[in-house]
Amino acid sequence: MTSKATATSTSTSTATPNLALRLQQPTALLAPGIYDAFSALIAEQAGFEALYLSGASIAYTRLGRSDIGLTTATEVAQTLAHITDRIKVPVIVDADTGFGNALNTQRTVRDFERAGAAMIQIEDQTFPKRCGHLDGKGVVPVAEMQGKLKAALDARHSGNTLILARTDALAVEGIDAALDRAEAYLACGVDALFIEALRSPEQMDRACKQFAHRIPLLANMVEGGQTPIQSATELGDRGFKIVIFPGGTARAVAHTLQGYYGSLHAHQTTTPWRDQMLNFDELNQLIGTPELLAHGKQYDAKV
Repeated sequence: MTSKATATSTSTSTATPNLALRLQQPTALLAPGIYDAFSALIAEQAGFEALYLSGASIAYTRLGRSDIGLTTATEVAQTLAHITDRIKVPVIVDADTGFGNALNTQRTVRDFERAGAAMIQIEDQTFPKRCGHLDGKGVVPVAEMQGKLKAALDARHSGNTLILARTDALAVEGIDAALDRAEAYLACGVDALFIEALRSPEQMDRACKQFAHRIPLLANMVEGGQTPIQSATELGDRGFKIVIFPGGTARAVAHTLQGYYGSLHAHQTTTPWRDQMLNFDELNQLIGTPELLAHGKQYDAKV
């Protein structure tokens, strides 16, 4: 997959790493949740090898709303394009249900691929979808989801753009049905599988025993959700190849903002929070302002 970076990026790599090759390594890939270019830049600077663009976190931060299918494919693609313009590590993108039928899914895949997605996740929920750890979900028939996945695979221009199939059937139909659906989606030729909201270590081990030797499996860690929280190392030992903490970033930011705004309102100044903030120069260093201004000087008019 070609790099989406521009001259304004301060990242030192020259091409987006190949995600498929990384998934062949023995250790699990830990991808933290992001929701915009700012969070992505900080995550890249922390040293992560890949990032996860969470649809839920886009709903939280861009709309101030719940993860119940209110975001659009255009909003996600725009967010993704800003992110991949700024960073170089691979981005796994939550494409919800494909935002419609098989034809809508093809348009979504093409748009997300152009915006720089390394892996595109498509789930089998009915529309409007909702967070995988909320109650009240529904799932489409297996054949309908298989059609969407085949459409997604046909739509991509590069084999380096990976397709991740997610099933939410466990909460609706039980673990046996969820594993059966995963088998059906694997047969379509997808590149990775995601069995959402596994309830116990036993269910996690069962999924890994059935699939881990054949295809990369993703484990979703949601603080307060249905799946027991474990480290990426522990999940890798079980057999998972991708570990995401998709909403933790938004929850951490929300907690910080509650404290910051509460303090500012109470004290009428940011002074009590100064030790917990970057100052003006520190923030500009983080986002690469000196490098950007220096780069711009080469285009100044010559006298």
